[in-house]
Amino acid sequence: MSSLFSETVPLRYPPAIEQAIAEIASLLRGSYALSERTLALLLIQNDPEIWEEVRLQEAPVVLERIRTLCEQLQATSESPIAWQIEQQRQQVSQQIAASVLAYPADTPRQRTLAELIGRLCMNPWTGFPLLALVLYFGLYQFVGVFGAGTVVDWLENGIFGQYINPFMERLVRSVIPWGTIQELLVGEYGVWTLGVTYAIALILPIVTFFFLVFAILEDTGYLPRLAMLIDRAFKWLGLNGRAVIPIVLGFGCDTMATVVTRVLETRRERILTTFLLTLAIPCSAQLGVVLALLAMHPKGLLIWAGVLGGVFLLIGWLAAQVLPGNPTPFYMELPPMRLPSLSNVLLKTLARLHWYFREVFPLFLLASVLIWIGQLTGLFDLAVRGMRPLVQALGLPSEAAIAFLFGFFRRDYGAAGLYKLNEQGALTGNQLLVAAVVLTLFVPCVAQFLVTIKERGLRAALVMFILALSIALLTGLLLTYVLEWLGVRV
Repeated sequence: MSSLFSETVPLRYPPAIEQAIAEIASLLRGSYALSERTLALLLIQNDPEIWEEVRLQEAPVVLERIRTLCEQLQATSESPIAWQIEQQRQQVSQQIAASVLAYPADTPRQRTLAELIGRLCMNPWTGFPLLALVLYFGLYQFVGVFGAGTVVDWLENGIFGQYINPFMERLVRSVIPWGTIQELLVGEYGVWTLGVTYAIALILPIVTFFFLVFAILEDTGYLPRLAMLIDRAFKWLGLNGRAVIPIVLGFGCDTMATVVTRVLETRRERILTTFLLTLAIPCSAQLGVVLALLAMHPKGLLIWAGVLGGVFLLIGWLAAQVLPGNPTPFYMELPPMRLPSLSNVLLKTLARLHWYFREVFPLFLLASVLIWIGQLTGLFDLAVRGMRPLVQALGLPSEAAIAFLFGFFRRDYGAAGLYKLNEQGALTGNQLLVAAVVLTLFVPCVAQFLVTIKERGLRAALVMFILALSIALLTGLLLTYVLEWLGVRV
């Protein structure tokens, strides 16, 4: 056995990459935990953490020289450098495996059930029906019907509506004599009655059930296989299967998914994916509320999904034609399929819920304060009046303008506003469908907008903002007229 490991397989990359590694390694003078060669490799692959570490320890002139070497290397290469490095590593790993593994010719290796399921997930003939089952049972039934319907109704109308909110309102009005402060805390859009109630009773159950589903899919190894399945379709959009990761994460939170676009290799792919997240991917809270709204209108739910899918494909294709560049080759390691581990699923779900309370919950409170300030100054009413003509042009009641304005503070705020209008019987089935489509395509929430500015720059963020608003309103108008022309009633 020792003779099998007596020879090492050299891991060397193409000459141009080796030359760049040597030059970058020779420039590094800081104190690092990793070797200079490893650091150079990570810098060439544009690892953000290593770039930040090097920026803190090296002189600006050295940093600029390293950046120039990396740009020159990529400019003279026909394929992404990270892809070339990965291909070479796979080749060497296969050589190592071949040197230590042997299968007797008379006992062919049997495929396991998990391997068979993994192959079925990637085969287009079986993969898309399996994806449809995952979406139906995982998102629609579990998140939409049970989470956003049964659990939210129990929390919002039962626990909060009958006990907690009346108690808090009596307490605040008995302790605080100033009407303005009372409105801030327990008024119609108060910090407690709107911010805390929406965040805990309406949005938290939806987010929790979505995070559970996502953690299960993640732990089984399904997501990389979904990326392989979707790769061909994404190439039509100027992307590759790797973009499915931030896209799927966007169904949890578009803000988080915008940060995750860093895993994509080119600026073109990052811009395309960010724009599609901004436009056509509803976050988990918004998705859950919309599913709950349309659960009683199956025809409307199908039309909503069809319109979103059509806009996603059409706008993605058009954007891919406008932005220069070509899709990069797709490669991804496939972990083995397995049964999800309960501890892993719970830990991942708890970690994401911790993120929700740390990052998202304060935004609900901030939005309530901003609305309160807007009401005091009259700016909120002015903005609502400015939006009413657009809302009425969509065939919606003027009260829906408030929901769309809320949608900028948080997408799920807007969806929750529609939920309230629907409970009051203010929306017909067609109006509910149009409102759900427009709100889903509407401008990103303020948190995602700020992250987009940070990741893509102010100019790109403003362009995406204006395009998303224009496309949402145009799609809503077209949908209104088409439904009326065809005589469709949802």
